[in-house]
Amino acid sequence: MAQKKYLIAKLTSCLREDKIQLWKPPYTNEKKEAGQEMKELVQKYSSKLSISETDTENMLEEIRCKAIERGAGNENFRVTGIARLDVYLPRRKSRRIPLETNLLITGKELRSQIAQEHGLQENAIKIIINKKQLDLGKTLEDQGVTHNAKVMVLQLEQSDEETRRRVQEDELQCKKEKERNAKMQRTKKGLEILAEREEYLDPDSVPYLDIANQTGRSIEIPPQAKKALVLAMGYHEKGRALMKKKEYEIALPYLLDADKHFCECSTELLNTVDNYAVLQLDIVWCYFRLEQLDCLDDAEKKLSTAHRCFRRCYGENHERLIDIKGSCGREKVLYLRLYLLQGIGHYHSGRGKEAAECIEKASHLHKELYVDPYKVDCLSLLGFSGQEARLALRACQGDVDHAANLLTNRREEKEQIKKEERAKRKQRKEDVSTLKSMGCPERAAQIALHRTKGNLDQAFQFILDNPELLLEDDDDPGSTDQYQVSPESVDVLMYVGFSRESAEQALKVLKGNVHLASQILAHYGGVLPASLQPSPEGSSPSEESASSSSSPTDSAEGSSSSQTDEDLEADAVSEIIEDIPEHEEDYLDLTLEEEEQIIKEYLSYIQ
Repeated sequence: MAQKKYLIAKLTSCLREDKIQLWKPPYTNEKKEAGQEMKELVQKYSSKLSISETDTENMLEEIRCKAIERGAGNENFRVTGIARLDVYLPRRKSRRIPLETNLLITGKELRSQIAQEHGLQENAIKIIINKKQLDLGKTLEDQGVTHNAKVMVLQLEQSDEETRRRVQEDELQCKKEKERNAKMQRTKKGLEILAEREEYLDPDSVPYLDIANQTGRSIEIPPQAKKALVLAMGYHEKGRALMKKKEYEIALPYLLDADKHFCECSTELLNTVDNYAVLQLDIVWCYFRLEQLDCLDDAEKKLSTAHRCFRRCYGENHERLIDIKGSCGREKVLYLRLYLLQGIGHYHSGRGKEAAECIEKASHLHKELYVDPYKVDCLSLLGFSGQEARLALRACQGDVDHAANLLTNRREEKEQIKKEERAKRKQRKEDVSTLKSMGCPERAAQIALHRTKGNLDQAFQFILDNPELLLEDDDDPGSTDQYQVSPESVDVLMYVGFSRESAEQALKVLKGNVHLASQILAHYGGVLPASLQPSPEGSSPSEESASSSSSPTDSAEGSSSSQTDEDLEADAVSEIIEDIPEHEEDYLDLTLEEEEQIIKEYLSYIQ
């Protein structure tokens, strides 16, 4: 199959160079049949490309018929508005089928049409067009689908029920489809929750995602950019987890979602991390393993983007990588896959020389990166995992002693980072307790310390400047209005110069905290700030905000529903965290077994 694509691409290139249009006379007559001059072309290109005349004739006829078919489709679309789509069926039915349709139908109608015409189960397929999952509720036109678009059909699971009754089969697939959709919704929900969570939360009780550099230390990113990056990396990790299981059909939609969110990040940010480049490789690899590279029109562009990004992140000769990590052996597996995919792309486009160069590069890297199982066992005896051993041996060019030293030093570095993090968390908890002892709510204390980078004095000043934070943890907003202020507390504040009215208002809002009330009044010139003052109707600020989100009549039912929502959110977050690998270089730990087989296959074609 790959060889035929290569030869057809070579023939197409020759025809283009010679400016020959097979769909026009003298190569095609009025009856759309092949003209006599085709025989001359067969002899010419058979000799030029060293192909048998029979094969040359068959391939030229295939090219000619497709050109006529495409021309007829273009004319029909111009006259009637009926578009022609190229449908690429799943791997077990791997072939391209033309489909004529009105672009005003919905995605669901297109899915039904494809399923019915090709014996597929509607609930067991997903459709990708223009690198996006088809929205079943919108029309094709609204989703940017055009005439001659390529439609990729993914069969998410091949049913073992094909010989059983159709009704049972449909019910089973419908159930699986609902489960898959629910899982994708949970993934989306979990990532959105994690993306919104901030670092001021206690990581021991509330997990959140942090962005770290290549040494494992946290890096500061603006909140909006961080949210987009967390979503992108989260979808990418989910897709990679599925790729490890060889579930490429399910992985691809997650990877395409990751690509969409990466595009929301700034160019400056994407130029400083290699994640975007790795994602481009993973998307192209997914299409290749699904045998649907023809559906990815910009595969070459994606690989070029990855190559440029690697050069910016690692340096032209990996000098930045060596400076940061001391070696570049681990990252070379990415270059191996890059060269291999580039070679495959060149081969399928008929560029034999370029294909040979790229696949030879990949082959050379494969020999260089081969890991001796005996050496892995040696490092395992020292207490290191197989993953750690492979990565270290590649970083140290197979030197076991050097690899052992590298792993020992890395473990010490990680332990030091953890120690520093523990110390920071301990200090943060102590500072939160200090602010709480001064009357500040826990959440207000956490936010203030986060915004002031842990400076206790500045954190208290931040709370005074943003007094609405004092209402953040008010669990019973109605109690503020009912709170009975003690005369002794009012007298204390009046003694230091505040008016009775201001003293009573401040003590009522702050639940009798004299110290905090005096600080707030002093900070605002003896007057309670507007954000803390009760509304004209007499309700407290916190009560007003709470009443907009809940009503007294649904208290019992609402609390039960809220608890259920919390459980669902916790489950969604747990699913995301399960897919995040423990080792920060997990994406570099390729066994290269698949790559070895593919390299051998394509070298045999080229040779």
